[in-house]
Amino acid sequence: MMKRDEAGASGGCVLDVRLWGKESGLSRPYPVMCHLLDAGAVFAELWDVVLSDGVKKAIAEALGLRVMEARTVVAFWAGLHDLGKITPPFQAQVPACYQPLSDDPAYVSARGAEDEKGFRHEIASHWALYPLFSEAGYPGGERLLHRAVSHQVAQLLGGHHGLFGEVLNPKRAARAQDYNPGLGAQGWADQRRAHFVELRRAMGAFAVPRGGLPAGLAVVVSGLVVVADWLASQTSFIATRIPDAGWSGTSEEIDSHWHAAVQAAPELVRAARLGRAEFCTTEFGEMFPFAPNSLQRDLVERLPAMVGERGPGLVLVTAPTGDGKTEAALFAASLLGRASGARGLYFALPTMGTADAMLPRVARFADRALCGERALMLLHSMAWLSSAGSAVRAAESDLPAGEASVSAARDTAIEADGWLRGPKRGLLAPLGVGTIDQALGAVLPLRYNVLRLFGLSDKVFVVDEAHAYGPWMHQLLIRLLEWLGALGAPVVLLSATLTGRSAGSLVDAYRRGAGFREPSGVVPRYPGWLFVSGVSGEVSAVRSTASSRARTLKVSRRPVVWDASEPADAPVVGGGRRAALREVLAPVAADGGTALVCCTTVAGAQQTYRDVCAAFPELAARPGGVRLLHSRYPADVRAEITAQCEAAYGKPGEEAVSVRRGSVLVATQVVEQSLDFDFDLVVSDLAPLAQLLQRAGRGRRHERGRLGRPGWAAAENEPELVVLDPLAAPGGSVPRAWGKVYDAGLLVRTSQALQECAKAGISVPEDVQRLVDGVYEEEFVDRLEGAALEELARLDEERVAGEAAERHLAAWTSICAPADVRGDLSKLSAREAGVSEELLTTRLGADTGRVLCLYVQADGTETLDPEGQSLVPVGGRLGLRAAELADIARRVAPVPGRWLRGSEAGVTVPERWGTHPSLRDLVVLHMSPAESGSWVCRHGRFTISISEVGLEAD
Repeated sequence: MMKRDEAGASGGCVLDVRLWGKESGLSRPYPVMCHLLDAGAVFAELWDVVLSDGVKKAIAEALGLRVMEARTVVAFWAGLHDLGKITPPFQAQVPACYQPLSDDPAYVSARGAEDEKGFRHEIASHWALYPLFSEAGYPGGERLLHRAVSHQVAQLLGGHHGLFGEVLNPKRAARAQDYNPGLGAQGWADQRRAHFVELRRAMGAFAVPRGGLPAGLAVVVSGLVVVADWLASQTSFIATRIPDAGWSGTSEEIDSHWHAAVQAAPELVRAARLGRAEFCTTEFGEMFPFAPNSLQRDLVERLPAMVGERGPGLVLVTAPTGDGKTEAALFAASLLGRASGARGLYFALPTMGTADAMLPRVARFADRALCGERALMLLHSMAWLSSAGSAVRAAESDLPAGEASVSAARDTAIEADGWLRGPKRGLLAPLGVGTIDQALGAVLPLRYNVLRLFGLSDKVFVVDEAHAYGPWMHQLLIRLLEWLGALGAPVVLLSATLTGRSAGSLVDAYRRGAGFREPSGVVPRYPGWLFVSGVSGEVSAVRSTASSRARTLKVSRRPVVWDASEPADAPVVGGGRRAALREVLAPVAADGGTALVCCTTVAGAQQTYRDVCAAFPELAARPGGVRLLHSRYPADVRAEITAQCEAAYGKPGEEAVSVRRGSVLVATQVVEQSLDFDFDLVVSDLAPLAQLLQRAGRGRRHERGRLGRPGWAAAENEPELVVLDPLAAPGGSVPRAWGKVYDAGLLVRTSQALQECAKAGISVPEDVQRLVDGVYEEEFVDRLEGAALEELARLDEERVAGEAAERHLAAWTSICAPADVRGDLSKLSAREAGVSEELLTTRLGADTGRVLCLYVQADGTETLDPEGQSLVPVGGRLGLRAAELADIARRVAPVPGRWLRGSEAGVTVPERWGTHPSLRDLVVLHMSPAESGSWVCRHGRFTISISEVGLEAD
């Protein structure tokens, strides 16, 4: 290879611009050196725009450098991420580019080195960069490489495709070419060194770090490297920067390309909307158009001083449903965000439906309380269908649908093809609303989990319904809070029925991550709140507040024989559930008003709906007289029903002046969380006490005045909860149809507790925390004797063992705590044997499938609707158009996985529809009309039908 007389800086080796870094979709190959320069320039801009001053200072201190030195050095690292592309296997991917290299005697490699496809370029970067950083003077270690700064940086950059490689073996690292033929030998190593040296010269990154990065800061830098690479890899960006054909990579040409990259980076980052949202007010009155209630007022009066004295941290709020926890959380988030310099917030909810409902509330808050960059993302698996504005834009332009949708609010909207809509990017937006799953993925060893952690690292993390997660998800939340504590990210936790033990575990996890390992001994008050400093670890005295919705919940415990599965035309037997429902709903049919009937299973809700319709035909004959809401509808049908329910049972615009016409909503647990429904009466199957209290919170929730309630429900402050209890009947037991929906032991305990509550009622909020904690007390069994005691003890053992197994599995599958990383980033990617992607991406115990019903019309054609108006799209070489894909996705329905067992011919989506993620694992059901007005098909051992009650199977 030619020598440059004056090129001592590049190690005496002329830079070979034939080595390509990007090629697909370009007019000609893009040199590796150009992409390295681009990525370094974009990283430097991201450092300026995305990171807070506190994080920049922390990185600099960890490295033992000044802030500007740290900026230059870490940007240099980002540029080096693709150095592993200077290897035979990568270059051989484009034979026309590789042939001149393989014919050049300057490049030497073992026979077949170009076929080492498993030796990916990011792995090569890890192996190649360690010795180069050591040569550059970075602190190393002869035997313990995980303690070597040179190795940590190489491992970090080797993880830019979402997974970190294992710590290198020192002996193998010293003879890397022998163990990895894919690295190449002479020539290849020379060029990697030349690119390293020339990039360092052009960027001026001569400072040498004296220390490495702790786990939290390593996550931040790693995430920013990935973002810089993705931005700089956009074809539209590269196409404008391809050098002229005569470009030879001289120092002058490299300097020119570098300066142009620096000039282009700001617009690239700005267009991606990766800036910082700023919390520009801490005044409650500027955030919300109403005066604070008692809970909110206590936060307004006391939290600012606590945060001002002790720094940002975690706020836990426990209060009844409807007590304004959302506004309390957003106020607290503003204080914490401003104190910490956070760049935005992520509001996590338990379900897609609750996330959809929260999006406009957060958008309104952002308009009032935030300034700066306010890109707001909705994040869950079907979010791209949830924003009408973005869906319309995608449909009109035939753009591929993304994984997230963007708020259409005037100051927060971005275009449907915006960069943030790309896969895995949503959490990078400054503002987000979505499901808790999106955040918990950060602590599972999934590809790019570190990008999720980075996305949360500098935001206020708000968790609604913190009580709503089982042991598996609770354990993952604990691990996530440890990481957020280590990252210094503020947290707000909200709950209506959180046990003291669970509250303590969440608070202690955050403190542990922040470096304070002793237990806090937290005992929450209900309603109330507490503050934990992430700086000092100090836990404030727990505040107890008054409730604006103080009331006495009248509990009617009805012992019932379980006959809910009987046909609607079967005789009604006294003492049965059907008879009890007729009795408690009779006033609704006679005098008006509204009632909620909450059922344990979808099948139970469907049969109950039919039975209520049969019992009250006049009510059923009127539009909206009897409604049914559950999860087993096509998405568009469920959305329509939910909208009708919000209009019929939601918060009144002004004080009601008349009683609502008689109406009954039969539903499942979907009504428990974050839906602002208000009923005159709540009826529920037996459920664990915390969930019964959640459902009871939908009773007489809003002020409707003397004229707004029927006579039988006139007492605004005495809502009524009727519990249909099969355990209270003689010889009663948990109905077999309920399966494992609820733990049987908790049902026994709740049934016993209700026996006492039925006498004097439940004082809300005073009695709530005591009752919720009491149901779980070990001493509870002391109230029983004989066979009942033995049976409950057996059930308790099963529950405790099951919960322990779920916690163990979550701990086994999740990444380690930040304190346990100890310089080895591969621990954030490592999976135990037997841990699959499917296990990591599915909620434990979930057995669900997704179906699309196609309706076979009389002439043999198939349509997407039973009316025969929407023809099934054909698709094409590029798959479905965006509008067609959206139309199909809106009609998908979830069903139990057992319905879909076995292979069935013709149940997969047509090949011409493409491979969009929303079509993955989708089962097509070809439905034929039945005499009953429903549509049916045979699938395996089940006959599946769809009608006004949704999907069913026999």
